[in-house]
Amino acid sequence: MHASPDPSIVRLDGPWVHRDVSANGIRLHVAELGDGPVVVLLHGFAEFWWTWHHQLRALADAGFRAVAVDLRGYGDSDKPPRGYDAWTLAGDVGGLIKSLGARRAHLAGHAWGGMLAWTVAALHPRLVSSVTAIGAAHPLALRSAVARPWRGQGRAAGHLFRFQVPMAPEKWLVKADAQAVEDLFGGWAGRRWRSTSDFGESVAAFRQAMLVPGVAHSALEHYRWAFRAQFRGEGRRFTDAVGARIAAPTLQLHGADDTCILPETATSSTRWAGPHAEPQVWPDVGHFPHLEAPDRTSAAMVDFLKRD
Repeated sequence: MHASPDPSIVRLDGPWVHRDVSANGIRLHVAELGDGPVVVLLHGFAEFWWTWHHQLRALADAGFRAVAVDLRGYGDSDKPPRGYDAWTLAGDVGGLIKSLGARRAHLAGHAWGGMLAWTVAALHPRLVSSVTAIGAAHPLALRSAVARPWRGQGRAAGHLFRFQVPMAPEKWLVKADAQAVEDLFGGWAGRRWRSTSDFGESVAAFRQAMLVPGVAHSALEHYRWAFRAQFRGEGRRFTDAVGARIAAPTLQLHGADDTCILPETATSSTRWAGPHAEPQVWPDVGHFPHLEAPDRTSAAMVDFLKRD
């Protein structure tokens, strides 16, 4: 049996600076590059800060201070037993923005990170300058689509239901050096990216990060709260809290071949968006535009942020 990797393995070398930031009562690890307006980058399920390594460079070159964070429970951030509800996670991001010394920040998120960006903009509007949602839907758009299985999103989100049972999903995620991470990425990514060496290198990094003690359980707790809250009063309160259109300008980038968050689910999110153009849906791109089409993603982000 292989020894579990130390959390510090996620502090991969590059032009960025790694540091720890206290926010909302926990310690968050960030990788930071550049000077200027702050852009906080929020990763999705089974990822960590490094998923944004292309955008860190591009945003810094464009005159922004790019900050990619390991969310609560991931990478080299703290992994407390609780706090994986949307309220607390949004508080983590709000606390991070303040601890960075910024009055406001642009938020960009992939998948769950994108839903978190929407949530922070709704719950802490004074802290958010804009929202970029990549491979992501608004939380209520996703909930509505999952509840209508004949539309396809319910089947696409089948893992959401499989992750609700105790213990077995954790074991599955880390079995055989986290082979499940590669299987999930392979199923969700576009065919063009899957055929490249970059896919293999990226997945290897994500598999290693999943093996850090505590990450598999913490990652699944995000899903478990999202599902179980629907049957509790806090779910109704969350619906009320995020139900209005956000004030922040909004950019949506999505892959036409995304089999995890279907394009029609993502585009239905515009009813909750602030000032926005039509969502950009790119052919031959799957669930990971920031990795599959990094230059195009970075250019779209920079153009949007420069106009904001």
